[in-house]
Formats: sequence, C-alpha cells, structure tokens
Amino acid sequence: MNKLLIKSALAMAALAAGGGALAQAGGELVVWHAYRGAEKTAFEKVVGLFEKTPAAKGAKVSTLAIPYDAYADKISAAVPRGKGPDLFIYAQDRLGGWIEAGKTVEPIDFFLDKPTRDSLLPGMLGAMTYKGGVYGLPINYKSTTLIYNKDLIKTPPKTTDEMIKLAKTLTNAQSGRYGLAYWYTNFYFHSALMNAFGGAVFDKDGKLVIDSPATVASLNQMMTWYKKDGVLPTEPSEALVSSMFNEGKAAMVINGPWFVGEIDKKINYGLAVLPVVDAAKKPMRPWLTIEGAYVAASSTKKDLAYELARYLTSEEAGLVLALEGRQLHTNKAIYANPKVSGDPVLKAFHDQLANAEPMPNRPEMTMVWSPATTAMNKIVKGNATVEAALKEAAGTMRESIAALRKSK
Repeated sequence: MNKLLIKSALAMAALAAGGGALAQAGGELVVWHAYRGAEKTAFEKVVGLFEKTPAAKGAKVSTLAIPYDAYADKISAAVPRGKGPDLFIYAQDRLGGWIEAGKTVEPIDFFLDKPTRDSLLPGMLGAMTYKGGVYGLPINYKSTTLIYNKDLIKTPPKTTDEMIKLAKTLTNAQSGRYGLAYWYTNFYFHSALMNAFGGAVFDKDGKLVIDSPATVASLNQMMTWYKKDGVLPTEPSEALVSSMFNEGKAAMVINGPWFVGEIDKKINYGLAVLPVVDAAKKPMRPWLTIEGAYVAASSTKKDLAYELARYLTSEEAGLVLALEGRQLHTNKAIYANPKVSGDPVLKAFHDQLANAEPMPNRPEMTMVWSPATTAMNKIVKGNATVEAALKEAAGTMRESIAALRKSK
C-alpha cells in the first residue's frame, strides 16, 4: 500500500473513531479539507513538505478530503464531540456560527506572532477575526472578476457605461448572443454591484441593513442592464454562463477562478479588473471568500496543528499551492515571484483584490441566502418591485435572526 493510501486509511479511521483520539494514540495529526484534483495534489505535497520541517517534530499528517456539500455539517457534528480532526480548512462564512456554538474552533491569538501577521496580504486576517479574537490563519482567497473573449473584445472596459455600450454592440438576443453574462439572480454574484453602491448585509454593529437605499439602487442598476439595455440572458445560471462563453455566445462574463478551469481551450480569453460603476462613482467590489486553517477545539495537539497552519501560509507552501494547485495564496511574498506575477490568471485575481470585500463571517449570514435568492428572482421575473421584494426578504431574515439569537 503506498503512502497516500495509508494516509487515507488512517484518516478514514479518524473520521469513524475520532480524529483527536487518533492523533493522541498514533502520533498522527489529522487534517480535514474539501479539495479535489490539482488543489488536493498540491495540498498533499505541501503536507509532505511540512512533515520534513523541524516544526513537525517527526509527526505524520493524515489528510482526509470530504465532499464539500457534507463538509460543514460534519465539522459541526464531529468536532464539538471530540471526534473530528486536529485542523480543518474552510471558508470564513461559517466561522462566526462555529465560534458562537462553542467547542469547535480554538482561538489562536496566543500563537500568532508578528512575522506571520506581516507575511499575509492586507485584509486577510480580518476574515479570520470575530469579536476581536483571531480564530484561523488565511490560506487562499477567491473573488469574481471580468473574464472576456479576446476575439470579440480587444480592450476590456474600464467603466460600466463602457461595458454596457460594448455589450450592446455584441448582443443579438434572437441568435442567443449576449455582450454580458453572469448569474445576476444569485446574491453572491450581485455583491460586486451592491458593495459599489455602498450597500451591505450588516452594518459595523451587526444590524441587518440589506434593505437600505444603497442596495435598492444596486438592484435597480442590475435591472436596467437586464430590462432596458437587454445585454443579459434570461434565467441565468452557472451552467448557462459557462456554456455561452465556451460557445462564443457571451463576450464578457463575471466569474471566479473556478470558472477558468471550465473554459474551452478554443476560447482565447483574457481577465480584467471589474469596472467602475458610473452611477456610484466607485468600482465594483465583489465579495472575497477567504479559506482559513482552523485548529479544532477538541485537538490534543493544538501546538502542532498551529505549526501546520502557519506552514500553510508560508512562502514555500504558497508557491506550491499557487503554481501547482492554482490557488490564490495569502502570502504576499509569492506575488514578487516571476512565475506567479507572470501567470495571467493569478495576476488578474490578485489585481482584483484591491477592489474586493471579505464576505461577512457572522453566524446570521446563513439566514440571508435563501430570502435574498427569493427576492432577486421575484424582482427579475417582475413579480415584485425592488423595494417590496427587499422589504419582504429583510423581514424574513430578521425573524430568523431573532429566533437564532433567542435560542442561544
């Protein structure tokens, strides 16, 4: 049995019998993640490199890839009972909920030193911070940006007025061709417009403000593009946007790094920072999802788990994860490396970082998605005005949030 199969078998035993117990009895450090393909291969390579460092103290690391759809629930169920991993990797959107639930994530302020803080890109550590405490180390980030067909567009637009003017010349609804395509009924993708107008889900004190005039203005702008300008396809979805771009029927799309791997090799594509919104006089600011490494509260090897987390943020690890795993790593030094700076995809999403905003990590965020999706679909289908749909959605969110807080 080869080394990876041995690790997988050990990790499966950890999932059944308890990661913390395995780590204590067998001298193994157990790590959960949801990587697949090149990301998984690169991550396992980095773990192998860590095992050879003095910080590992001769320990072995067992990695377990868990299907993403079941991942968050497994963490919530296993870790508080001491049956999970020593370290787990996940985006920041669930962090607040896990902290409030207790017995899931270990605060790492005690471990965190200045060199580690200084090695990270600006704003990354903020996504790992909740109520003044730091609970994880950021490893990579994702956001949307503008992706365009170079055979149709020679110079990407700098402003949304330019973008829509260009899109109109490339739109022919009868033949199914559109100048612009993105999943505009999905609240995640809409965040870039909402943030440009100064909208937000919560204010700095955690009050729900999603039905603010700024969010209304952003939705009205989206509806102008869809209804008046006619540059967006009907009934958008991730699958539709992908197929249209690969068939040359969408000149520009707004999407993330995961989309790049789906682009057909025959498409000559480029990437550019999202444009400035003329009506708001500010650039589109998509949400950042920032993936962190978290020390499990139940781990019996917290010091060693933190050492692995710190290594994952290092320049050495970052170069492997970026160049081989195609991840947008959080170590700022790697962007001075010519292999990274010369990579058009890594460079484009790094450029977008200056105009991006971390997604809220509050536990109440889980109450937002479903009502927001319902509202946006009502608006697009003409079943409700922007104001009425947002008001109804906000009411539903506030009721759910009040119930959540009452249950604590």
